[in-house]
Amino acid sequence: MVTGEVIDIEHDPARSAPVALVEFNDGDQRFVLAPEGVGIGETIQIGITAEIKPGNTLPLAEIPEGVPVCNVEARPGDGGRFARASGVNATLITHDRNAAVVQLPSGQVKRLDPQCRATIGVVAGGGRTEKPFVKAGKKHHKLRARGTKYPRVRGVAMNAVDHPFGGGGRQHPGRPKSVSKNAPPGRKVGAISSRRTGKGGTK
Repeated sequence: MVTGEVIDIEHDPARSAPVALVEFNDGDQRFVLAPEGVGIGETIQIGITAEIKPGNTLPLAEIPEGVPVCNVEARPGDGGRFARASGVNATLITHDRNAAVVQLPSGQVKRLDPQCRATIGVVAGGGRTEKPFVKAGKKHHKLRARGTKYPRVRGVAMNAVDHPFGGGGRQHPGRPKSVSKNAPPGRKVGAISSRRTGKGGTK
């Protein structure tokens, strides 16, 4: 088992959750995702015999059912892939013979290797999405940091020369929104290669 002490909580500009700087007993310093309730000066443990408390990291096989976990590995040793955004957590539902069944924040249920590690607790920084942007400039700076296109203009609001859905006396696509995956680049908009659309309800 490896033991470390949290020596600082820092803001990472590339993510929405705070990160904790941990100094391990061998002198190595690393950043880890900070779960709620973990502060400066606290001790965290990593290993099979670690205590079940927020901030400690154990294999899924050693974690009791129903415990909220975060930073869950997809394969043993990959460092964590699931439940890493601020305020989210996955839930360990049950242990099968050769798999641990985990419910992700999206509601999807995944069967993972019992040796995949996970951190006990909920990622810190919850409630971030409850604060309104208030003005367009705030949204602009947030999305600029994420490297996404902003603002996104709706196709139906464009002119006919600018988009397949543009033009017309009112804002409507004017043609089927479903389009083949083999369509040329200028036409590939809307529901690309859709198996079904929202019309008619579920069967």
